Amino acid sequence: MAKLVDQTRYRALIGSLLYLTASRPNITFTVGVCAIFQSAPKESHITAAQRILRYLKGCQEVGLWYPKDGGFRLVGYSDYAGCRVDRKSTSGTCQMLRNRLVFWFNMKQNSIATFTAEAKYIVAGSCCAQVLWMRQQLRDYDIEEKEIPIMCDNTSAIAITQNPVLHSRIKHIDVRYHFIRDHVEKKDIILEYISTDKQLADIFTKPLCESRFEELKNELCLIELSKET
Repeated sequence: MAKLVDQTRYRALIGSLLYLTASRPNITFTVGVCAIFQSAPKESHITAAQRILRYLKGCQEVGLWYPKDGGFRLVGYSDYAGCRVDRKSTSGTCQMLRNRLVFWFNMKQNSIATFTAEAKYIVAGSCCAQVLWMRQQLRDYDIEEKEIPIMCDNTSAIAITQNPVLHSRIKHIDVRYHFIRDHVEKKDIILEYISTDKQLADIFTKPLCESRFEELKNELCLIELSKET
């Protein structure tokens, strides 16, 4: 049986890492996984958390880059991944403004999704809520955004938003998640299909190979800042 470690020490370490996710989106997923085990941390968990610290030490100059050029466009990305621990899906979304990352998060869904399209539909609703909030903030600067695209890599989830009929497989989905249909109908947002290999939200929901991880880091403009100064 694995040896338990001091909870106070582990929670302090996780708290520090959670603070860093505010500027380091590339560690959001791994820190979230480590945070699950705060009630009874074991040696393997603290080893994983310390590995994140070693990774951060090796890339201290890396940060988000916000150049002044680029077209003005608000775009959302939404994705999910399953969890073998509690079987609840993890939602991951990010929003890009002028092709620059301005918001991101990942969190467990409140209920267990029974099929992939349902989980994708729920996370698309979460992304929609954030996009609508950002649109309201832009209005304060006299910037009006309509038909904001949300990128989803599941055609079935897109079909659910466009079909007003509640079929037997989706009747159990909580009513609060169906508000996205209304905004699709009003053309406030557009749920667009994107291939999985171009889904930027992957970095917030699942472990990736090194090449894919580095590719998404560059797409999110998370680069070594010393090269840009």
